[in-house]
This record gives sequence, structure tokens and C-alpha cells, in this order.
Amino acid sequence: MKLTIGSAPDSWGVWFPDDPRQTPWDRFLDEIAEAGYEWTELGPYGYLPTDIPTVDAELSRRGLKVSGTFAMDSIHDPERWPSLDSQVKGACESVSALGGKYLILIDGIYIDEVTGKTKYAPELNDVEWQVLVDKANEIGKFTADNYGIRTVFHPHAETHVEYDPQIERFIADSNPELLGLCLDTGHHAYRGGDPVAFYRKHHARIEYLHIKSIDPVVQQRVADEGISFGDAVSMDMFVEPSKGAVDFDAFLAALQEFDFEGYAIVEQDMYPAPFDKPLPIAKRTRAYLRENGFG
Repeated sequence: MKLTIGSAPDSWGVWFPDDPRQTPWDRFLDEIAEAGYEWTELGPYGYLPTDIPTVDAELSRRGLKVSGTFAMDSIHDPERWPSLDSQVKGACESVSALGGKYLILIDGIYIDEVTGKTKYAPELNDVEWQVLVDKANEIGKFTADNYGIRTVFHPHAETHVEYDPQIERFIADSNPELLGLCLDTGHHAYRGGDPVAFYRKHHARIEYLHIKSIDPVVQQRVADEGISFGDAVSMDMFVEPSKGAVDFDAFLAALQEFDFEGYAIVEQDMYPAPFDKPLPIAKRTRAYLRENGFG
């Protein structure tokens, strides 16, 4: 087993390219390095400078390297494809130029993160589902052919691939030559899954990890009251790996059993977050992972 540990802008409360409630990008870079991480994702395209020499210099002087970044939009909706394609191209141009290897592809949330209004039905019909799968495969081929970037699909709460049966269906229907899977331990547990059991079953498809846990008390309230994902995050649904419901000792044992080799990126959603909140959590999390066998 070889884990390459990193973190991401999401762990500093960053969801959007530009939002005054988010940690400024230079502070994020200062603090991720101070917390002891050497690897980072780039976050939403446009959060970090898109000028490659500028961001390369900013990363290098802090000793930071890039694992990948993400693109997120409603994959089943052709009206959203121009935005999605633009994200994918911009993200891949940045990642490939900076030495990264992965694009994390995420379906768009069907309830607006800010307004709480429903944008799409929570479940797709069969035609819409096939459009989503075909478009995801197409993106995987595009990133590999044009940038040498491997696309990994990230099941995510409040998207059309969030619960175990949906994830199983996506695994069965999508092309493993074009798409790997990013397992997010927090999102998987949030929707009632067991990330340890899921990893054991699908380890051959899982190429990339997002690391976080969940507060089971908040999770139960979310389920009972039908609270949206955005509101759940603001209630501190996601917690650091040393706390919460995910059994990281068992998860590490499973990674060791199947000799996982790849990135494990801490990605603890906390939007919006006071600017002084992320760094202490990041330091504790880095120490926990180091002291408990993750590296």
C-alpha cells in the first residue's frame, strides 16, 4: 500500500471560483503548507490563479504539488454541457501543466446549494441516466486523449449518483477503461453507505480517495427533517477523520489488504467557514493520519 496524502480547498470552505465568504487563495496555500501537506487539489476552476506560471510559482515556493482537480455540473442536462466542457478543459489545462494526473468528475447537485430550490428531480429516468453515463464516458476519453489526464467519477450527496444502488448501477454501466472511481468516505457514509465494505467490493475500480467523516447525530437529523446538503454542511455534518461514524482503522486495513496505491485527499466540506476555522482542523487531521498509519 502506498498512500499519497493531501488536502484541498474544500477543507478551507471553498466551493466556488469567487466568493467573498471563502478563504482567499493565497491564505489557503499558506495554511495548507503550514498544516503539513505537500499535495493539493486546485479546487473549482478559477479559484486559484489560472495563469500557469503564476500558480506554479505560488505552489513551488510553498513546496506544494498538484494531484488533480474537479469539474462539477449537471451531466445529464445538455444545456449545461457548454459550462461543463469549459470547466473540464480549463481544469485539465491547469492540472496537466502543473504535473497533476486526475480530473474528479462530479454530477451537479439537484437542489441549489444557496437557495435550497429543487433544480432537477432527484432520480433520472432511463433516458436521462444513459445520457449521464455516455457523457461521463465521453469526458473520460476526452481528458485522456487530449491531456493524459485520468478521470475519476465522484459519487456525491444530492446528485443523481449518491446512494449505493445508483453507484452500483454507474459502475456497471460506465466504461472502466475511460473512468475510474473516487470514493469519498464522508459522502458515502452520509447517504447511509459503508465505505469500508464498498471499498472491499469495488477496490479494483477505486483509484482515488477523498477522506472525511460524518457526525451521526447531524446525519440522523438531516434524514428525519429532510434538510438539504448545503444546510447540512453548515451544521457541521462533515467532521475530521478522528471523529465521527467512519471507522478509519477498518478502512486502513482494507486499503492495506488490497494494496491500494494512490492519492488520499482530505476534503472536509465546511462552506461557509470562518477564516480561522480550517487551519487547526487541518493540522489535527494531518497529525492523525500520520500517527495512525496513513502516512
